[in-house]
Amino acid sequence: MRELLYALPAPLIALLLLVSLAGITWGGLRLGRRRAGTGTEAYRAHVSAAQGSLLGLLALLMGFTFSMSLQRYDARSQALVEEANAIGTTWLRAGLLPELVAAQTKALLRDYTHLRVEAGSISLDQAGDRAAVNARAIAVQDQLWQQARQAAELDKSPVTSGLYIQALNGMIDAFGARDALLARHVPELVLLLLYGTILLTGAVTGYTCGLNGHRPSTVAHMFGLLIVLVAMIIIDVDRPRRGFITVDPTPMLTLKDSIDAALK
Repeated sequence: MRELLYALPAPLIALLLLVSLAGITWGGLRLGRRRAGTGTEAYRAHVSAAQGSLLGLLALLMGFTFSMSLQRYDARSQALVEEANAIGTTWLRAGLLPELVAAQTKALLRDYTHLRVEAGSISLDQAGDRAAVNARAIAVQDQLWQQARQAAELDKSPVTSGLYIQALNGMIDAFGARDALLARHVPELVLLLLYGTILLTGAVTGYTCGLNGHRPSTVAHMFGLLIVLVAMIIIDVDRPRRGFITVDPTPMLTLKDSIDAALK
């Protein structure tokens, strides 16, 4: 269920939500008009109070969900910067290795950086492509470890091979941390609760208008549209590699360009 919702484009979800909201508001309006002649003032006041409570609950849910998605976006952005820094540190410390392995290690680090840039351009819904690129990156990690073992045998000084191994450890840890953060997003149950609250609020708003003998105002329509747009932004921010709002890949691209220039 979660994967089905996550696979849908954010604009499509927003469009479906907008159409559903318009339809259920109209249905509530028709139902309210049927009760307009029989509803007492106390009943109207009770429905208006329920509408206000729903609007407050909706505001709370939207704020909570937006905060959750924004926190994950910030964490993914920070993870990308940390991984780029970890690769850069490993690259610099590779220059301390014995010449016999330094050149091969730097070439492997260049290939690894290219793979991480490629992985950053693949949407998470393309699971097969993403897994293939990650498998290639892990294979390069294994080769780098083999080079590190060879360097440690040639030079056991902690100032040279020891510092490089420490940096390589950090680079591999950064890979795992960033990959784990990419898989984290707002639970689908929370999104479904938000959508349900939006629709219920629309139904009660339409019912209240019908009960009082008038159509929803232009302001109410604009408010509904704004709610749908905010919901779309929440979904878009929560999807790290597609949509309108994506994590800035500049740190990794800058690192790739600098490594390419150094090996020319």
